[in-house]
Amino acid sequence: MNDALALAQRLVRIDTRGGGERPAADVVAGVLDDGGFEVRVQEPVEGRANVIARFGPRAGRTPVTLTGHLDTVPAEASGWSFDPMSGDVRGGRLLGRGSSDMKAGVAAQIHAAVRAVRERRVPVQLVFTFGEETGCDGAALLDPASVLPTDLLVVAEPTGNRTVLGHKGTLWLKATAHGVSAHGSRPELGRNALAALAAAATRVHEHKGWPASPTHGPATVNVGTFHAGVQPNLVPDRAEMRIDVRTVPGFGSSDAVAAISRLCGGDIEIERLVDLPGVATDPAAPGMPETLELLAPGSSARPPEYATYFTDASLLTATLGDPAVIIYGPGDPEQAHVTDETCSVAAIEESAGAFFRLLCAERP
Repeated sequence: MNDALALAQRLVRIDTRGGGERPAADVVAGVLDDGGFEVRVQEPVEGRANVIARFGPRAGRTPVTLTGHLDTVPAEASGWSFDPMSGDVRGGRLLGRGSSDMKAGVAAQIHAAVRAVRERRVPVQLVFTFGEETGCDGAALLDPASVLPTDLLVVAEPTGNRTVLGHKGTLWLKATAHGVSAHGSRPELGRNALAALAAAATRVHEHKGWPASPTHGPATVNVGTFHAGVQPNLVPDRAEMRIDVRTVPGFGSSDAVAAISRLCGGDIEIERLVDLPGVATDPAAPGMPETLELLAPGSSARPPEYATYFTDASLLTATLGDPAVIIYGPGDPEQAHVTDETCSVAAIEESAGAFFRLLCAERP
């Protein structure tokens, strides 16, 4: 299991904060190549790369695909009590940006896959992506011809080694108001785009009663950014805000756009920036209870959980032939995106063993 921790440390020490994933992709590809995998590194954007690795038949469906992302969100060192690129272990925890979200999960998957191939010669496919944190950019640019369809997709997002069976959809919108510029001393000669959009933002923010799903919980809407104006003595003729919507079954992206358009009013332009569908796996589907038990004993008896965040599964499910999806990884959910991010070393070891059990299990 020390190999999983050592690889996680190597990955944390590679700076992939908001881009530059190619060096991390090369490390991952090298480990998998040494492990006997057929490996492809795709770099559709300079300095940013996906890794696809496979062992087993080159046609048909592969039983399990493991996936994770190589990028992390930014981390400003001045706000941390240790180096965000540390990769050190202290008090039983791996330190650094991406330790929980989600380089430890990637390392655990790779360790388990290499071990399963070496000891059992089992077929397995791995897909590691860039740019997940900014809207699944790498998954969107993945070459479909480079992967096989799969029966099960396991995403190593931070769940504290609990099984999660899907997540909400994600819709990012840009709302724009246009006005007429004028001198700040004669505002009556202009039309203030800032004021119009601010009123719309308030209506969206204060709206109550967004629909809720019995499985995924309530849809949520957050006004996340607002930009307008140049200087105080100028009536702003343009204003823009960006909105984060988390959709749920029964309230999809088209429903959300219609609702927010009504709240904003007809003079506000609405543009979709990111539109990722939600994911839902039936816990009672054939073979699913047994699969859940392989990863986390006792999990099939618990009510199914669905995440609020998005994952690459939003796009990879279509690319990989609509597999069942399980989100499972060693990272602590409450550590994702925080200052002084860490991950439990014991959880990394536990998840590596769970991935190995899953890959080696007999299937009908």
